[in-house]
Amino acid sequence: MIKFEDLLLEAHNDLVRQAKDEGKLALGYTCYFMPEVLLNLPGCFSVRLRAPRSASPDMATYYMSGRTCMYGRALMERALEGGFNFLDAQLATETCTVTCRFQEHLQMMPELIDNPDFFCEFTDVPFKKNDNSILHYKDQLQAHVLDVLHDRLGVDTSDEAIRKAIEEQNEINRVIMEIGEYRKLDNPTITGFEFSLCQLVALACPHYLILPMLKETLEDLKTREPDPNPNYRIKVVVAGSENDDPYFVQLIEQCGALVVADRYCYGSLPGRGIIEIKEGETALEAVARHYLMTSQCTRFMEQHVMRQRKEYLADIVKEYKADGIIIEQMKFCEYWSYERMIDTFVLRRDYGIPVCSIEKEYTNNATGQLRTRFQAFIESVELKKLQEERGVG
Repeated sequence: MIKFEDLLLEAHNDLVRQAKDEGKLALGYTCYFMPEVLLNLPGCFSVRLRAPRSASPDMATYYMSGRTCMYGRALMERALEGGFNFLDAQLATETCTVTCRFQEHLQMMPELIDNPDFFCEFTDVPFKKNDNSILHYKDQLQAHVLDVLHDRLGVDTSDEAIRKAIEEQNEINRVIMEIGEYRKLDNPTITGFEFSLCQLVALACPHYLILPMLKETLEDLKTREPDPNPNYRIKVVVAGSENDDPYFVQLIEQCGALVVADRYCYGSLPGRGIIEIKEGETALEAVARHYLMTSQCTRFMEQHVMRQRKEYLADIVKEYKADGIIIEQMKFCEYWSYERMIDTFVLRRDYGIPVCSIEKEYTNNATGQLRTRFQAFIESVELKKLQEERGVG
């Protein structure tokens, strides 16, 4: 875990450096809609962009305004600082508005990345989940990912290569999900902070280098004994917008709430599901179907899909034996500002789940305020459980 924590201190970490030294191509991305599996074709490795240890993004604010999501601005600031010079390409998606603006700057300002061969390519993503959407998405992935990687970087993008990449992706997904199974125990043997480290290094490091370490972690968990005197008071699910900061999860746990499931951007649910290739499908068709249909993104605004998202959260709370849910939203995130308010109301009214609803920045600048909110929420859940035990209310 100490090694994982060290690897997450920089985007250009030791394993990324090692892969680059071995001649591998570093392909950046920011969103689940850019299939991680397609960026791990032969000779390539994926890096989901983060800006750890960010301070005030003053330079980025000049370009992008202070009334935009700090995640996008933090990435822009890191690019201006030279923190992403190791990238060979950025595979962007037309999804989250502010990250799109960040990636447009990468495309329009070649001096941001100190690599003469660097390029940024955009993929359009549908707003609905149906057969036509899957077809459109597949065609977009073919034109703006596979064809570009093949033509510009000489990457093998054949059906056989994609099938092999799916096998490798499924292996790392299985390991992450097996580690996550230990969070379902009555007395979990892994904390939310520790699991967050595992999930994030799998996104931020070359798969072939991090997988052996994750497997070693899984083996250690098989013999780890639960704490006979656990220090948590309740269990919670954390859901919401972009969150790649393990110390945010740690803050929640320091307040007394064990985080047992992560349904947010950069989390494992549903991102670590197994990719299945159905009979008659090409590998690319399977990838397009999987990533579009499993996504829980708030871009999908049809009423029945929105309702399914609430049911999905309620099912996670039940499956992981959680006592409540924390809904977090990045400040100025347009999609999640609506979703957070709806979740706060619907999950309480229709499912009886205690909800803590917060707005946060990319970095933990307001730890004192958040700590107060979390402690108050934990106390309210404990009081509710006590009343239920006594048959009151």
